[in-house]
Amino acid sequence: MQDQVYAAESKIEQEHWWFVVRRKLVKFYLKNRDKNSSILDIGSGSGSNLRLLREMGFINYQGFDLSDLAQKFCEEKGLGKVIVGDICNSSIADSSYDIILATDVLEHIEDEKKAIEEIRRILKPQGLAIITVPCFMSLWSDHDETLMHKRRYRIKEISAKIVNAEMKVVESYYFNFFLFIPIFLFRKISKIFGFKPKSETSINNQAINLLLKLLFSFDIFLARKIKFPFGVSAFLLVTK
Repeated sequence: MQDQVYAAESKIEQEHWWFVVRRKLVKFYLKNRDKNSSILDIGSGSGSNLRLLREMGFINYQGFDLSDLAQKFCEEKGLGKVIVGDICNSSIADSSYDIILATDVLEHIEDEKKAIEEIRRILKPQGLAIITVPCFMSLWSDHDETLMHKRRYRIKEISAKIVNAEMKVVESYYFNFFLFIPIFLFRKISKIFGFKPKSETSINNQAINLLLKLLFSFDIFLARKIKFPFGVSAFLLVTK
């Protein structure tokens, strides 16, 4: 991501509806895990997942990010250690981690095949990986370009890449489906009229934030149960 995106997200990740509710989603799958589990958060960014791990009482976790800004912001906020490096070319030992988090990461990586293979390599046997990715190229916009995305996915596509890397998809579904049509329309209309916000996350205030927290929380509750055929993002629970 661009440096200014790291800085902007660092200011809002603690309270912004997107980060708050995505943490709830990840928390659901971590709540019964051993607090001594070794965990790597790939693409730590401004520290949203590290915040969750700290709050949940995990003691053996660390971040990993391509940018030294991620290391700076996370350590300044007391969210833990962040290793700076390229996940496609890391020196992490085989079978090092019980749990790997890769939330909204793969879409940034040119060689996604290598990244997925590396997740498999450093994950312990029977370990779990939690992966989220943005979905549907029909939603592609300036927002994706600002975040330096390479692509958006469909579940069938990303699942096939994971299976090809000799891992198993335990559970998968689209989420953030309530906002799919509003976001689709906003992005198409913005393109027509040339409206280019610095970041979509900046379009927010206290009332909107509260409303979207409630809506998005209900969204992820339903997503696990109904398995809607579309959504702004996809969730995948993966094992080795």
